[in-house]
Amino acid sequence: MKASGALREEICYPFLYETSWLCDYEVATDELCGLIGAALSLLPPEMADIAADLDRLQPLAFHLNGSLRGRLAVEEADVDWLRARLEQYRDEVRDGHAGFILPRGEMPVPYLYQGTSAAKRAVRLMVRIEQEGREIPDVLPRLCNLMGNFFFVLARVINRRRGVAEIPFVSKSYG
Repeated sequence: MKASGALREEICYPFLYETSWLCDYEVATDELCGLIGAALSLLPPEMADIAADLDRLQPLAFHLNGSLRGRLAVEEADVDWLRARLEQYRDEVRDGHAGFILPRGEMPVPYLYQGTSAAKRAVRLMVRIEQEGREIPDVLPRLCNLMGNFFFVLARVINRRRGVAEIPFVSKSYG
């Protein structure tokens, strides 16, 4: 498959017809950026602290995107900042359920749970890209993993602030 001659109208991303995993990674990080924006747009005014963090985090998703094909645009300071914010929010829900919970809640919580999965997908795609022979700077999967954990904890924080009870999930598959 290849692009038609009408590239401007009939192709939405110039690398879509590549066969490497790199384009898939870029599409996944685009999705991640969009999910952050959706969650941000639906936050109530009383959650300004979360809004400020998502506002700072959203451009980092696009920086993840371009950091493999282009110049590395993510720094150790970004990882340090997100780790600190994650720990602050973890403190807010530390007395909650320690195991798996069902991903529920009113908007924007579903977008945050999807953001967790999108971050995991981006890490998995980096694994594939590395298998293809491209070097992956360590800071990229570290930041993506932190993002996945951050979105999960933010969903719990929002539910807690709204008085939504966590529903534990008990697996029939594991212990």
